[in-house]
Amino acid sequence: MTFNIAQWRAWAPGLSSAHDWQRWSTLTTPQPPSPDIDAAPDVSFLPAMQRRRLSRMARMAFHVGWPLAEGSSDLPFVFVSRHGETPRTFDILSDLAAEQPLSPTQFSLSVHNAVIGLWSIMRGSTSEMTALAAAGDGLEHGVMEAAALLDEGAPAVLLVVAEDLPPAAYAPWVDDVPFPYAVGLLLTPGTEWSLTLAQRAEPPRIEASAEQGWPHALDLLRTLLAQRSTCQHFWKSRAWTWQRSH
Repeated sequence: MTFNIAQWRAWAPGLSSAHDWQRWSTLTTPQPPSPDIDAAPDVSFLPAMQRRRLSRMARMAFHVGWPLAEGSSDLPFVFVSRHGETPRTFDILSDLAAEQPLSPTQFSLSVHNAVIGLWSIMRGSTSEMTALAAAGDGLEHGVMEAAALLDEGAPAVLLVVAEDLPPAAYAPWVDDVPFPYAVGLLLTPGTEWSLTLAQRAEPPRIEASAEQGWPHALDLLRTLLAQRSTCQHFWKSRAWTWQRSH
């Protein structure tokens, strides 16, 4: 698969501008970028009534994706999240355990494709949209989906990867989200980047991009900011290689 990364945007608590990310990307370990771990991104470009429906993860996705979609009336959108709306789901389960009535709105916004549904409504977009949950290599599966859309003739595809902090009760099982983050990529046809997949007979003992706990989407961002030509990611028996052509 080949493609260009025309633009990118990212957000985490305390990090929004390219300068912020450039400075933070030089750290050797993925320290929380801000002590205000409960911070939420600015989505003031949306009407107040629309903002009220958005969870923090949805706000993150809109914050990084909306500017990348400006000027494109028919932009396919691929949304990737391994864990999805776990805070909303946990609230629903807590209400069930307490034998409290459930909120239909809370339920409808807890499903994995809620973000793309809200995106379609708020942008008035009827272009193709996909929501993926693909374990530890969701970014690459999102790129595969985007590359297929480009191959079918789409002039550009918006890809957003977002993860929110799961509830504390999930900590024994969810250890790959050190802090909330979202990364948006505007992919266009081209040969600037190639992505290849190789299968390994046995899973590697250490996942390359996880040696220091970096979420892979942020590891790719570090590659872009450092202007490195390659980036590798191992997940189970799959070995992904990102290669920049120039």
